[in-house]
Amino acid sequence: MKISIFGLGYVGCVSAACFSADGHTVVGVDVNLSKVEIINAGQSPIVEPNLDVLIANSVANGQLRATASVRDAVLSTDLSFICVGTPSASNGSLDLQYIERVSSEIGNILRDKQQYHTVVYRSTMLPGSVENVVLPILEKNSGKLAGTDFGLVFNPEFLREGTAIMDFRDPPSTVVGEWTAKCGESVVELYSNLSAPMVRTNLSTAEMVKYADNAFHGLKIAFGNEIGTLCHQVNVDSQQLMQIFCLDTKLNISPVYLKPGNAFGGSCLPKDLRAISHLAHTFDVAVPVLDGILISNEKHKKRVLDLVVAQGKKNIGVLGLSFKEDTDDLRESSTVELLERLIGRGFKVCIYDRNVSLARLTGANKLFIEQELPHIATLMVDSVEAVLEKSEVIVVSNRSNEFLKISKLMNPSQKIIDLIRLFAPEDFIDGQYFSVVG
Repeated sequence: MKISIFGLGYVGCVSAACFSADGHTVVGVDVNLSKVEIINAGQSPIVEPNLDVLIANSVANGQLRATASVRDAVLSTDLSFICVGTPSASNGSLDLQYIERVSSEIGNILRDKQQYHTVVYRSTMLPGSVENVVLPILEKNSGKLAGTDFGLVFNPEFLREGTAIMDFRDPPSTVVGEWTAKCGESVVELYSNLSAPMVRTNLSTAEMVKYADNAFHGLKIAFGNEIGTLCHQVNVDSQQLMQIFCLDTKLNISPVYLKPGNAFGGSCLPKDLRAISHLAHTFDVAVPVLDGILISNEKHKKRVLDLVVAQGKKNIGVLGLSFKEDTDDLRESSTVELLERLIGRGFKVCIYDRNVSLARLTGANKLFIEQELPHIATLMVDSVEAVLEKSEVIVVSNRSNEFLKISKLMNPSQKIIDLIRLFAPEDFIDGQYFSVVG
């Protein structure tokens, strides 16, 4: 394919070198004439292992050249990758002036181009930026429609400095956010030589992926440093501890717990988090990440309560009472807390949970019910159908196959709040399905 790459910084240079090494014809574009000259001389304007070799070879065999002319680049290629900077503004927001400028220039040239051209954004942008900022500029300046007359794609990059070429060749996945399926076709074809899973999604999801990735990377580093600092105080070898920690690929290093849904609860997580935070504070060690976990969990409980209240209905049915499915453990169940708050506000509540039987409750669970929710007997019903008969709003708080039938049994006036994404929104009519996590 014939590809133009706008912005010969880190991402642009690596992308240009790798695409051209794969046999594509690449035109690099930059307003900095020094970078243009360096590329055309067969050299790399940035330091990255093996990048200089790829650039030298591609320039020598005619697969790569650079220019400052936007018109030359757009008219001589089929796809334009936008890799210009999106620096932080003083308030933490993104400065999109370079994105807007290059989009305006490309749009003006697309007005004169007859062939279908795909514009692919790789610059990191907040979700909604391509649709709300870029798309209007391109359509206005070109006089054409995205998806019909030109393609519009967001293709996030996952390149680490020092291993960028390896990351380009062997990514964890290739994400193509597309305005329409037609828009993404050429980009999907471009990456067909990679073995990584190909994910085709909408523009906003593709934009958000990079932020979720980097936020989690930062979280892991901060978590490791806080645990390490605390280990130092209690004479524990932090390196050995984290080696043991990383051996757990069932829970610790895995997709488990990374699906947005209900707040956490149970007999272990809240108690142990309080204990480790208290331990840190006894040594005057600041652990804002560890402290913030329980704070964040409480905020999420509040969001759930607010969502239920916002429905404006008084009869609330709850499916699932224990802190998670397949258990009768009610200790620190976020659902129990939700019920207490709803009852305190005058809502009429009914509950169904096959695993929570008052006759079978013993020990800590029985004591918990007697102390925290003594009137539970008047709230419990014996079937999913009974919940539906009594409720205007149904809250699904944990996962059970017997709850799946409610999508067919609910009447159009009833609403569902799905806290664990048991259902797909399209299973319900407009305005009937709600999820606190989207």
